[in-house]
Amino acid sequence: MEIIIQPDSQQASLMAARIVGRLVKEKPHAVVGFATGNSPLQLYKNLVRMHREEGLDFSGVTTFNLDEYVGVPPVHPSSFHSYMWAHLFSQLNIPNNRIHIPDGLAADIPAVCRNYEQSIKSAGGIDVQILGIGTNGHLGFNEPSSSLYSRTRIKTLTEETRLNNSAAFGGQDNVPLHVITIGLGTILESRMALLLAFGKKKARAIAMTVEGPLAASVPSTVLQLHPRAVIVLDRDAASELKMADYYSWVYEHKPDWQKY
Repeated sequence: MEIIIQPDSQQASLMAARIVGRLVKEKPHAVVGFATGNSPLQLYKNLVRMHREEGLDFSGVTTFNLDEYVGVPPVHPSSFHSYMWAHLFSQLNIPNNRIHIPDGLAADIPAVCRNYEQSIKSAGGIDVQILGIGTNGHLGFNEPSSSLYSRTRIKTLTEETRLNNSAAFGGQDNVPLHVITIGLGTILESRMALLLAFGKKKARAIAMTVEGPLAASVPSTVLQLHPRAVIVLDRDAASELKMADYYSWVYEHKPDWQKY
């Protein structure tokens, strides 16, 4: 794991945008895995700015989103389809036929999941998978007890996750019970996993992810097995890391060509 600690979420998000931007410049036909939630919002704003002001070209990029609610129409304001179009896709030049988001309204959910996995493989695999993290350590919607080698599938949300997402649906009782999510095994096959976490409410999950034992009860610990996991944090999210000073020292003393 590469742990990068920045003073605040704005600087951390800018660094994450530079990482994604460098990939797109070096590999114009890159495959990017996108996440939703609050953590990547500033990253997406930076990507839009880089597209508008610096000419960062997304016309050859293919995208796959991590997850979507089951039974929620794409036009619903709390669907991840709506989120992605509002915050990113409507402002970049990614062709519509290169954008992939799980279909939560499909009659045959298992077939959708199998086809989603096959589409990722057919695209050549994910070059960078952007991730947030839940307070219980979930990645995407891979809740505690998820197999560390799981694939795209339907999952039932924990009450903790439904509570955390309740504001978007006007109350916990309105949050869907089920989602389609890319699996942990699929995330492991990405060439880079780029995890963003900000604020003290994420500090315990980050400490378990980075310094705790590998355990299905904390799905994010699977990133310890990833050959190139980059964890970008603000100081609050890094506040429970025992080796935070060491991680900062390591990054500061990298060769210039390894820095972002």
